[in-house]
Amino acid sequence: MNILIADDEDAPREQLADALAQAWPEARIVASARHGADAWDQWLAHEPEVCFLDIRMPGLSGIEVAQRINGRTPVVFITAYGDHALAAFDAGAVDYVLKPVDPERLAQAVARVKARLQQAAAPAQADALQVLLAKLAQDLHRPPLPDVIQASVGKEVRLIRLADVVYFEADTRYTRVVYRHEGQDADALIRTPLKDLLAQLDVAQFTQVHRSVIVRSDCMASAVRDDAGNMHLRLRGREERLPVSRQFQGLFRAQ
Repeated sequence: MNILIADDEDAPREQLADALAQAWPEARIVASARHGADAWDQWLAHEPEVCFLDIRMPGLSGIEVAQRINGRTPVVFITAYGDHALAAFDAGAVDYVLKPVDPERLAQAVARVKARLQQAAAPAQADALQVLLAKLAQDLHRPPLPDVIQASVGKEVRLIRLADVVYFEADTRYTRVVYRHEGQDADALIRTPLKDLLAQLDVAQFTQVHRSVIVRSDCMASAVRDDAGNMHLRLRGREERLPVSRQFQGLFRAQ
């Protein structure tokens, strides 16, 4: 059983790892993240069977990471703020353990997770979980999202409106921004890694379709699967095709 843990503080993260080694000795921690964006990136890389997430982390919160996981992996919140976790637990969606981690309480959470792994979640339960997580995310009172980003174009630092962005693509140490500028197609580079950029984008306006690609939702035209089972995204009024990784193909499923 592969596990991901995430906490922005070293001591609680190490305590959780030690407690899990006792409560679930057959499990293996495959990723240990220091903040929410890293947790989501590690989830995409390792696809662990279970996640233990701190709620309040820089960038993406544990709740926002759980929203992106979208029920594909059971989540246990490790938190000092019992109000949020208790609401989720009372709804039967996720479990929680308060800090500092109590070994007996963690063992109970592990037992519940094991039982949940043997049951297939009903679509109605998954929908209820997303509604609950959306409400909890609103309660975290995030700062307003930016309207523009700064990007390098030659010797110029250009202010790009998010409304003009078509998609973001990871490019070695940078992130490539493809956008419309004065009626023309343009691109630029920003230093913010794609995984950190996620925390600055409105999930209602931008959709991640690949570990290295985030697309403005209203620019998506269709998703096409080839004979090999690979999927590519077509954009409105553009010729390029963007890859859709397996983890995100479920976003393009006929109702």
